[in-house]
Amino acid sequence: MNINIYKSLEECNFRLAEYLIKQYLSKNKNIAISGGSTPIGLFTEILNQIDKKFEIKSNFFWVDERCVDPSSVESNFGSANKHFFSKVNISNNNIFRMRGEEKPEIETSNYTELLKTKTEIINNIPSLDLCILGIGGDGHTASIFPNELKKLSDKSDCVVGINPDSGQKRVSLSIKQINNSKEVIFHVCGSGKKDVVDMIISKRDNYLDLPASHILPKSKNLSWYLDFDSAETFMSA
Repeated sequence: MNINIYKSLEECNFRLAEYLIKQYLSKNKNIAISGGSTPIGLFTEILNQIDKKFEIKSNFFWVDERCVDPSSVESNFGSANKHFFSKVNISNNNIFRMRGEEKPEIETSNYTELLKTKTEIINNIPSLDLCILGIGGDGHTASIFPNELKKLSDKSDCVVGINPDSGQKRVSLSIKQINNSKEVIFHVCGSGKKDVVDMIISKRDNYLDLPASHILPKSKNLSWYLDFDSAETFMSA
């Protein structure tokens, strides 16, 4: 496990963007991205570091998606498209969104088949080259929440997650699928995540009750990109 801690959110985004541009974006790689506010800063930093002629050759998939229309402000695809894909040189043929407008039980099956046809099969499971994850303040990752720990052992490649607060359904890669990625990066910023970050990295208290603690890629290629705020408790331990 590789832990990278930076003084500010801006530096964290800069270093991760630098790594992605060098190692992934100009190559035919399969990348899964997450939703939420944290990736927006990363998208902005990538845009700052490339010019308009830079051709992005990677294929993009999603870690999870809310069951909403892609035009919704809640759509993970919609956010990524607004802040990134609409502003860069990339073919639409390289973008493979989860269809949040479909019934989630149908889309989990459809997306599983898509992964099987578009990615390398390793251990009889589709394998992404890179999976970039976030963490919620409750320790959830992708759309696997602490009240649904039974999904940790789900043998499917994609599952239906349910937000415990809103009851909203989501389509999500399974823990099994994420752990079959060649590389996994946790990109976590902000003081609201500092306690769960410490619990998971330090394996402290009831850390196994947090879904994010079960991200243990078979490749053993796991990295953390943290700012000082999210790493505060870990650094002071």
